[in-house]
Amino acid sequence: MIIGGIAVIARGVPRLTRDVGATLAGGVIELSALLDALRAHALVPRIDDVATFAAANQVVLLRHEPSGVDIDLSIAWLPFEHEALAAAEPLDLAGTRVAVARAEDLIIYKAVAFRPQDQQDIERLLVLHRASIDLDRVRRVVGEFAAALDEPTRVADLNVIISRTAAF
Repeated sequence: MIIGGIAVIARGVPRLTRDVGATLAGGVIELSALLDALRAHALVPRIDDVATFAAANQVVLLRHEPSGVDIDLSIAWLPFEHEALAAAEPLDLAGTRVAVARAEDLIIYKAVAFRPQDQQDIERLLVLHRASIDLDRVRRVVGEFAAALDEPTRVADLNVIISRTAAF
């Protein structure tokens, strides 16, 4: 499933991005087999010992060799991530059908990272998709992540963005 900036763009938000964020369910394929399959599509590790890094960080750092585009492939283990994968919607991106995270799930992903660009993405996604977003679920899941990350103000900070977009 596509997540990150490309997914935000696919959901109608005009913005720039330099990489591709994607996720796949953990435990579905052995990492060595995954890397072999990706190499067949010119997706190669962009760091030495990618397997050790992936095991420690749950992300495979790749590069599409022909284009030089970086790809961060997250390995999904958490219940929220599996819910997001199950709810992904196939969208047409440049003539290819690709599973893309729903706007609601993108907001959760973005609220966990919460960098300035993520906050802007949350605001724009809310403006475009508020009617289809379960804000109670978003707050609950973000609250769970906030507790795990010891970020006690995260839900309050998210609520500021939600309030700011209420008039749209």
